[in-house]
Parts: sequence; C-alpha cells; structure tokens
Amino acid sequence: MAYDEKLAERVRVALAKRDDVVEKRMFGGIAFMVRGHMSCGIVSSTLMVRLAPADADGLMNEPHVRPMDFTGRSMRGFLYVDPAGTKTAATLRQWVERATAYAEAQPAKARSQAGPKRKRLVGKR
Repeated sequence: MAYDEKLAERVRVALAKRDDVVEKRMFGGIAFMVRGHMSCGIVSSTLMVRLAPADADGLMNEPHVRPMDFTGRSMRGFLYVDPAGTKTAATLRQWVERATAYAEAQPAKARSQAGPKRKRLVGKR
C-alpha cells in the first residue's frame, strides 16, 4: 500500500530538529520512531498517532479524528487523523508534537544490532 509522500515530507519537516527519529515501513505505510518508539506514521493519506491511552480517549471527539482500526479492531492509544485534520502546518505540528511527547515519555530503547538498517532523518533538513 502506498502512502502520501507529501504528508510524509510535512511530517519530516515537523521532526527535522530532532536527531533521534528513524523511519520504518509499518502498517502498509511509514512510521516515525522517536527514541525507538513509534510516534506517528502515515497509512494511505491519513496520519496515525500513538498517544497515552487516556489522552487518545480524550481526543476522540476532536474533528477529523477516529480510532485506528487497521486490523478491524480499534487499537487503544492509536488514532487516525484524517487529511482535513492535518491541513495546516500548525495542526499537523500539534499532532506530531503530541505523538512525540508520548514517545519521549517511554524508556529509551537500546539500538538493535540485528535487522535491516532503517532510514535515519539526521541531517535531513
């Protein structure tokens, strides 16, 4: 499944000042990992964000937001934000910042020496 490259580039811009972001193919799209934890991603043309479950529950009534149901079942702590909800740079940045705040709150993961190399965003901008 393809993902929206323009939205991916906008997310990269929002994350450009960080040196701890890695891109990884996931969910048929792309995920942005912060300190080894999934922060946000893109599935088709929709932004996916990972948040603390209580925070995600509290944001369910926001416009253009719905539970992530990639497998046919909603996944607690994961939300889809439809394109209308990420139309401006400010709204996209707000969602990306929420997702990176959750990833930052998790214990840092040790870098794995095994597995395929992933595209790092360091120095991208």
